[in-house]
Amino acid sequence: MGMADVEIAEGVAALPRDEWNALVGDASPFLEWDWLASLEDAGTLTGTSGWLSHPLVVREKGRILAACPLYVKGHSQGEFVFDMGWADAAEQAGIRYYPKLLVGVPFTPVTGARFLVAPGEERSKWTRVLATALREFCVAQDMSSVHVNFCLPDELEALQDSGFLTRVGIQYHWQNEGYQGFDDYLSRFRSKRRNQIKREQRQLAEAGVSLQTLAGDEIPDDLFPPMYDFYMSTIENRYWGRQYLNYELFESVRDRFRNRLVFIVAFQDGEPIAGTFNVAKGDALYGRYWGTLRYVRHLHFNVCYYAAVDYCIRNGLSRFEPGAGGEYKQIRGFDAQPTYSAHFLADARLSRAVEDFLERERVQSEDSIEWIRDHSALKPGNS
Repeated sequence: MGMADVEIAEGVAALPRDEWNALVGDASPFLEWDWLASLEDAGTLTGTSGWLSHPLVVREKGRILAACPLYVKGHSQGEFVFDMGWADAAEQAGIRYYPKLLVGVPFTPVTGARFLVAPGEERSKWTRVLATALREFCVAQDMSSVHVNFCLPDELEALQDSGFLTRVGIQYHWQNEGYQGFDDYLSRFRSKRRNQIKREQRQLAEAGVSLQTLAGDEIPDDLFPPMYDFYMSTIENRYWGRQYLNYELFESVRDRFRNRLVFIVAFQDGEPIAGTFNVAKGDALYGRYWGTLRYVRHLHFNVCYYAAVDYCIRNGLSRFEPGAGGEYKQIRGFDAQPTYSAHFLADARLSRAVEDFLERERVQSEDSIEWIRDHSALKPGNS
């Protein structure tokens, strides 16, 4: 590797902001220093929370040439690529599964570059260097496994060459097919579904609810406390709710990351009653957190989906990724997209068992994606 040194750093916040962001470039906003450092500084990533940030960094003469956001995990929560069954199987076989290594963005099921390479450097070369280094670090530290979640296809190839296994998942994304306005988008639905969406919008207005979409500097400081309350309401009202974020994180992104934020807020009687916390960069909008302080019929779909799609159309964004899960997104014009992750398991027995499972799951995922696309809620477009 010549003069390059591979090291494990003490958190992204400890690395130079401009140097890290130069590696990120146009890639996912969740990889930017301001987001990852905010998660660390707010205290959401600690030994107690089971997330320790130790980015893998490749330097040459002090300059960072390549890196990846790496975490030592004490559990499998907040990852959205579920391996709890593998952990159980390992335990039954007498194999210690935790701690393990994870490359990804905490609490964020969004596809994006996982291997960051400095501008002007050969991406394929440094991607392979990082893939090899991850595997070697896993073995040297006697960890059970390394997991690279929601990675890009070119990274998957390099990881496969280093002995990682491939996993295929499914998400529902909205694609902008050159719509001139929300009504143009609605015209792509069959009449029954189109009328249903219009009815959901009309009934929300009749309940005295108005929606406001605010981006970047348009977001006033006094909307951050209610947005945190909305986030907490979802945690408290769902049996599967897990609180990963704290109010310090909302304060930190208010100061550091506001230029990437898009808040969609519902008002009733002049009060903010519900909202979504979204992130925008380049040609994409990402839906992250939703919550409401009172029940109003059709509120969820209007705030989380219709208003976000309308924002994308008005601002010329090409896609909206609303996050994990939810087959109900499909009937609202979101179609299935594959997601990819790569997994290296140090124990040969466990690796063989997981490989067998992943082969079956992959066929199932690919069949599901094909079926969902064939049954799209949207009529074929002119494209």
